[in-house]
Amino acid sequence: MDRLYSTVASVLSPASPYARDIGHLFWITFWISMVILLFVSAFVIFNLVRFRDRGEGGLPPQTHGNTVVEVTWTVVPLVILIVLFVLTVQTMAAVSPSTKTTANALNVDVVAHQWWWEFRYPDGDVVTANELHIPVGRTIHLTLTSADVIHDFWVPELGRKMDAVPGHPNTMIIQADRPGTYLGTCAEYCGTDHAWMRIRVVAQTPDAYQAWLTAQAQPHAQPANAKQAIGRGLFVGLTCSSCHTIKGSGATASKDVGPDLTHLADRDTLAAGVIANTPENLRQWLADPNSIKPGSYMPDLHLSSQQLDALVAYLEEQP
Repeated sequence: MDRLYSTVASVLSPASPYARDIGHLFWITFWISMVILLFVSAFVIFNLVRFRDRGEGGLPPQTHGNTVVEVTWTVVPLVILIVLFVLTVQTMAAVSPSTKTTANALNVDVVAHQWWWEFRYPDGDVVTANELHIPVGRTIHLTLTSADVIHDFWVPELGRKMDAVPGHPNTMIIQADRPGTYLGTCAEYCGTDHAWMRIRVVAQTPDAYQAWLTAQAQPHAQPANAKQAIGRGLFVGLTCSSCHTIKGSGATASKDVGPDLTHLADRDTLAAGVIANTPENLRQWLADPNSIKPGSYMPDLHLSSQQLDALVAYLEEQP
């Protein structure tokens, strides 16, 4: 069982207009800093060579005050700071929600949990976890909050960072220019499994996205065989249904403790991006969650081999 590691998420490969705005500011700041570094380094080297001790003895000539130099090293940094301040304010305005950017935006509610992400699509009555599906070329308006502590939503290739704060909704916008899977993470330390609170944004063509949304709005498939029927009975009868919801199964969690598992089989990963979603990995996750994600709140139910087989068959819709 291989763990999944994010290797592509980078602010240096923007895939949205908002990420490009942030990237432009980064490169301007970077090159200004490089010019300053090169100038200061050259000036230091020049002085080390030009005014080195030549063994003549005694103190060198002592001078005090140089109006031109003092004005220069005051005015130039001030101008640089003003330029960067103006560019930063412009970038903040460009990447923040406005009447213009949210006029035809897709609205998604994001709820951060220790340690996974919940995505609610109000327009389609769809709830999923850890994988945010979006149509390409359309602005996505996210409303972020948290169920416990402060988290931070960040998908570097698609937009800015934004904190998810309990009781204080924040808003942000992202967009994808081309289809693909964009990786993100929680960027605010939030506890034991902070590093394993991954995000996958799946950008699809508008038609593919609409087909996905329609499929997700449907209830979980009814058991197709005896093993799946046993699995559904276990899911509803054990404590699984106290934390998780599966639409159409009769399991409706009284509170949002764990992810909605309707159409779990359609997701690419398990445990918020720790492992790939395969029947073998799901079986291991159900058998011993803390061997995969130490510190997670998923309990070990001490299931028998037959119970594990039945639950996997139901959740993964296996024969």
